[in-house]
Amino acid sequence: MAEAHQAVAFQFTVTPDGIDLRLSHEALKQIYLSGLHSWKKKFIRFKNGIITGVYPASPSSWLIVVVGVMSTMYAKIDPSLGIIAKINRTLDTTCMSSQTKNVVSGILFGTGLWVALIVTMRYSLKVLLSYHGWMFAQHGKMSRATKIWMSVVKIFSGRKPMLYSFQTSLPRLPVPAVRDTVNRYLESVKPLMKESDFKRMTVLAEDFAVSLGPKLQWYLKLKSWWATNYVSDWWEAYVYLRGRGPLMVNSNYYAMDLLYVLPTQIQAARAGNAIHAILLYRRRLDREEIKPIFLLGSTVPLCSAQWERMFNTSRIPGEETDTIQHIRDSKHIVVFHEGRYFKVWLYHDGRLLTPREIEQQMQRILDDPSEPQPGEAKLAALTAGERVPWAKCRQAYFGRGKNKQSLDAVEKAAFFVTLDETEQGYRKEDPDASMDSYAKSLLHGRCFDRWFDKSFTFIVFKNGKIGMNAEHSWADAPIVAHLWEYVLAMDSFHLGYAEDGHCKGDPNPNIPYPTRLQWDIPEECQEVIETSLNSANILANDVDFHSFPFHTFGKGLIKKCRTSPDAFVQLALQLAHYQDMGKFCLTYEASMTRLFREGRTETVRSCTAESCNFVLAMVDPTQTVEQRLRLFQIASEKHQHLYRLAMTGSGIDRHLFCLYVVSKYLAVDSPFLKEVLSEPWRLSTSQTPQQQVELFDLERNPEYVSSGGGFGPVADDGYGVSYILVGENLISFHISSKFSSPETDSHRFGKHLKQAMTDIISLFGSSANSRK
Repeated sequence: MAEAHQAVAFQFTVTPDGIDLRLSHEALKQIYLSGLHSWKKKFIRFKNGIITGVYPASPSSWLIVVVGVMSTMYAKIDPSLGIIAKINRTLDTTCMSSQTKNVVSGILFGTGLWVALIVTMRYSLKVLLSYHGWMFAQHGKMSRATKIWMSVVKIFSGRKPMLYSFQTSLPRLPVPAVRDTVNRYLESVKPLMKESDFKRMTVLAEDFAVSLGPKLQWYLKLKSWWATNYVSDWWEAYVYLRGRGPLMVNSNYYAMDLLYVLPTQIQAARAGNAIHAILLYRRRLDREEIKPIFLLGSTVPLCSAQWERMFNTSRIPGEETDTIQHIRDSKHIVVFHEGRYFKVWLYHDGRLLTPREIEQQMQRILDDPSEPQPGEAKLAALTAGERVPWAKCRQAYFGRGKNKQSLDAVEKAAFFVTLDETEQGYRKEDPDASMDSYAKSLLHGRCFDRWFDKSFTFIVFKNGKIGMNAEHSWADAPIVAHLWEYVLAMDSFHLGYAEDGHCKGDPNPNIPYPTRLQWDIPEECQEVIETSLNSANILANDVDFHSFPFHTFGKGLIKKCRTSPDAFVQLALQLAHYQDMGKFCLTYEASMTRLFREGRTETVRSCTAESCNFVLAMVDPTQTVEQRLRLFQIASEKHQHLYRLAMTGSGIDRHLFCLYVVSKYLAVDSPFLKEVLSEPWRLSTSQTPQQQVELFDLERNPEYVSSGGGFGPVADDGYGVSYILVGENLISFHISSKFSSPETDSHRFGKHLKQAMTDIISLFGSSANSRK
């Protein structure tokens, strides 16, 4: 049994001569190395804290300033305009010599001057980063003022920033004026409402803007002055953590492996390389060596706060609200296979396990013949079902003894791993069915083989394909995507595999075996598990998924048409939805607000009067190509404008959401806000951005393209659409809906979307031919 291989530090027996105490030198060595590892981490964090704390200056700049001040003092020049003399007089009460007082005074003044320079640089940078006019400039045309602004930003940005270097220099998210938000809201819903309904909504909106709105706005302004971000904490608490429905399908999302490449079919080997790559990323994150994400070349930094809880994090269920538990470090992962849970240590001899050693540990788990304990096999179904039963069950049955120890091991693990028993991935002979099955497996699996509460579950399939299921409350998809890009690139281009498909290197028989987690799950708890599993299965079986790569063209051809690739896809989605449903609907497109400190997302309302005019022109045979192209350009420019407004803090929905929260705290009722927040998003869309293009040289390795990721449908009678523009010639789509809705069909929508993309691009070809 695996338990027999656990290290024991002390052994003693009682003999007639006294106690015979024997020490295990190997165990003591491991304790010493573990402590050394911890102290190294503490030192690195302390050092990083100093570097980040004084950025955009550097610790060495303190010495330069102090030496400079002392040099001028010895040259009989007073750089302080009398401040050093005042400090000197203050020190007269001490027992220092005159020379010592001069040195101390110089050091104190130099330090004060250094701190003042840091504060000035930070404040100046914050003011500079509050300017967003560059974003609204015409594409490819940069004004002289913007170029000067960029140069000044780079001067104040310092050199070699670490992940969190810019956090204190980022501006706060501004609170838009109530009148502006109300006007933008009315503009967004006008094409979706009957004239009578729009008039009624206009009356409600106008009344809100002049009566209750300003009162709620005052409290929101007060919060924006006091809190770092006036949206993010309420968004996390009320949208995510207070939701009592299942996380699976409704909230969690997934990421897929490379589309065509499968470097090895050995499950344990693929797990070994990928887990090692994930841990290398975690080490870079702990050392803050990950570079901040920039826009506009390397000029405008984005907020990095969401990286903090990527690892060692779990969502803890509560009866009224969940909480996020994050610990500073974790030295183990928990692996699920065939209904058993194994704890795997990540370090040996004070170092990280090599890929071959991790492969060895995974193979030991795959070869373990032991059976699941009663209630163990489907235990994770508790995380897939409703939150309240899980919270009550956790409190009743997992608060003490071996159940508490084992649950702690899961919740405090660096991340969760599933060695899946199925084979998944793209198959040329049956691309649609294979990709749909792959997507559904990553989204919900069998409802009991992913721990949906962990920050992410890493999944390795039997044929070596991999993927990830991520919990949403701690961060948004681009953060997980950044990790995933690194893992795929590291696995493909750096770690590699031996000719026989195994990880490079040699196994190590001295590493202790993985440890089976022990459970004592009573029958009452097993009944709750079965109930949760049944409800989760109903939810999972209702998901209609269609995931496919679109090869006809990509962003390369779209950019040649001088239009935004994202706007192009969004207008194609509007056309596809109209052809699918015969009507327009409220459309959600996620954009980020990470130009501001602790920013997360904002909504771009992609269905506009301009997009509706374009779609109607496309289905009207009397409209010419030129008329359709003109309406396309107008709709595209409108979409880009709305996207920029959302990114720069002038969106609609987060402001109205926070006003609604304030109204609830004040116990006042707002018919306008109540109606706005109850409107369903029947088309919910999101683009997965490629952030580290340099990791994949697609010109040399064109087959190393990503499949992206996806999410479940937001509305019972609507669609969820995720897409990623990969390289110049591929767009991967992920479409979800529900079988229970007679109005939706993911495959039908996919056909309309392919046709819409082709129809729109053909406009540009037809226009070019007509000009010839």
